Amino acid sequence: MSSSRPLAAPLFYLLSILLFPVTLAGYVIWVGKALMTGRGSGVSGTAQGPLSARWFCHNLGTRKDEAANRLMLVVPGISPLAVRMVAGPMMLAHRLTGFVPKAFRYPFEGEVPIQYQASARQTFFDSAADRYLVDVRQCVILGAGFDTRAYGEPLRRVTFFEIDTPRTQTVKREMLGKAGLDSNRAMFVPADFEKDDWFRQLVAAGFDAASPALFLWEGVMVYLDKAAVQATFEKIARTARGSAVAFDYFTTDPLESKGLYWRFARAATQASGEPLKFGIDGTPPSRDRLEEFLRPFGLTLAEQRTLGPEARGGRAWGGFAVATVK
Repeated sequence: MSSSRPLAAPLFYLLSILLFPVTLAGYVIWVGKALMTGRGSGVSGTAQGPLSARWFCHNLGTRKDEAANRLMLVVPGISPLAVRMVAGPMMLAHRLTGFVPKAFRYPFEGEVPIQYQASARQTFFDSAADRYLVDVRQCVILGAGFDTRAYGEPLRRVTFFEIDTPRTQTVKREMLGKAGLDSNRAMFVPADFEKDDWFRQLVAAGFDAASPALFLWEGVMVYLDKAAVQATFEKIARTARGSAVAFDYFTTDPLESKGLYWRFARAATQASGEPLKFGIDGTPPSRDRLEEFLRPFGLTLAEQRTLGPEARGGRAWGGFAVATVK
C-alpha cells in the first residue's frame, strides 16, 4: 500500500528530513529507557521488535491490530512519549502525502532485503495462519513474546497456546491487563526451549496431541542452539497428521559473514544477551539443504521462500518456510 502520486515519496521524505530532530530526540529517549530498563525486566528485547512493527503498521493503516496498538504503550522499556516522537513525523508526512514506507507496507511484495525481513515475514505468517486455521483448531505460538494474534478478531473454535519463558509471560499478562486485553484468550505455557520439555507442558495445558495443530515459530530459531532447534522439530513431528509449522530461519552465512552488516548484527545481539546461534547450511541451493535438515524428523517441506541473492549466483542469508506432518 502506497500512494500512486508521483511526488508523494519525495514530499514524504522531505517532511521526514525537516522533522528529523524530533525523530532523533525520540530515539534517544527510547534507547535510553530501554537501556535503563535493560535486562532487569527479564523480558526478551527481541520480543519487542515485532510488536513495534505491528504498531507502526496499525497506525499507518496498512495492517490493523488494535491489540498491538494498545499493548505497545504499556510494555516495560518503551516510553510512550518516545514512541510518539519517533512516529509523529512519519504519521504527519503520511497524512499529508498518502505515502507509506516500504518497511510498513502490507501485504509486503517483491524482493526482501534484510532490513525488511521482519515486515515481509509478517505477511508470510499471516498468510500461513489464514490458510491452516480454516481447518486446524489449535494454534501454538512458539516463543510468543508480545505476539497479539490471539487477542484480535476471534477465530471460531481455535484454541491458542503461547509458549515463552516464565518471566516474559508474567510481564505480558500484566501488560495485557493494563492494556485492557483479555489474557484468557490464550493458554500460557511457561517454558525455556533450551532447558525444558515444552511439549510435555503444552499437553498439560490442554493441547490435544491427537488433533492437528498449526505451530507458528516466528523470529525465534536463530537465537536457539542446534540441540533446541532439533528437539523442537522432533516434538512437532510427533503431533497429529495434518499439523504444520511455519517458521523463518537464517542460513549459516549471517553467523559467519565478515561483512560489516552481519558483524554489527552479531555484536548487537551479543550485547543484548541474545546472540545469533543457529543457521541452516547455506550451500546452494539452500532449499535442498533445508529439506535435508527436516527429513530425519519426518517433516515434509510444503512451502519455502529463499531470501538473498541465491538466484543471481550468490548465497541465501535466510528464508521462510512451512513444513507439514504426514
